[in-house]
Amino acid sequence: MNRRVRRSPTLWLAAMGTYALLYVPLAVVVLFSFNDSELNASWVGFTTRWYRTLLEDAAMLQAAANSLFIAVVSSAVATVLGTMAGIAMHRWRLRFLPFLVLTPVAMPEILLGVTLLLFFRQVLDLTLGLFSILAAHITFSIGFVAIIMRARLAGMDESMFEAARDLGASPWRVFTRIMLPLIMPAVVAGYLMAFTLSIDDFVITFFVAGVGMSTLPLQIYSMIKVAVSPEVNAVSTLLMGLTLTLIALASRFAPETLKGQA
Repeated sequence: MNRRVRRSPTLWLAAMGTYALLYVPLAVVVLFSFNDSELNASWVGFTTRWYRTLLEDAAMLQAAANSLFIAVVSSAVATVLGTMAGIAMHRWRLRFLPFLVLTPVAMPEILLGVTLLLFFRQVLDLTLGLFSILAAHITFSIGFVAIIMRARLAGMDESMFEAARDLGASPWRVFTRIMLPLIMPAVVAGYLMAFTLSIDDFVITFFVAGVGMSTLPLQIYSMIKVAVSPEVNAVSTLLMGLTLTLIALASRFAPETLKGQA
């Protein structure tokens, strides 16, 4: 029997206040990216010139290209490794495997950044740059892909795979013909999630980037040290739109994962 839930005005006010705290600053950033004022202190008029200025900024375009390249490559590698890790956690139930795979997810970003920095410099004696950023982004993205994959596999009927093996199918054929098509939505969602995390990451990238290597979040940070210019608002608006689009796509491919139904 459905019971009518009493709606408390206090609860509604608290919810609206929380959402306002989350989304009003984002709306202000979007609004002021169209503000026709270099001071960006008050609304003067509508303009799109800051987006044109953004397209003429060589440093910003280079940083965006670096971020896109790192996100595409690291997400592809993390998706492959995370998919294998998720399958392994689901199939063999080893106690230490979830700990190894999911620790980077639970670890604070600043701690993970410092750890990777010390590992690259003191253990590997690696020059910080593009490769170190790629390795760092792959490291913290694998766990997120594995979580999505594990949630997808948890809702599958194992009897399908057992029946295919009983009929003489090899493990590789079972994987490519049965399992892979079924988990493909989770693979795509994992890639989109890893891409979103990579292109937005600042803290870990800040530690492992090295001299002369800039990504979009690092470039934005260097620009706001003096003042928040309308150009920063413009690039933040574009980055925000890309991130929200990818999250929406990921939630469409694997809604049970992002709703926490693991």
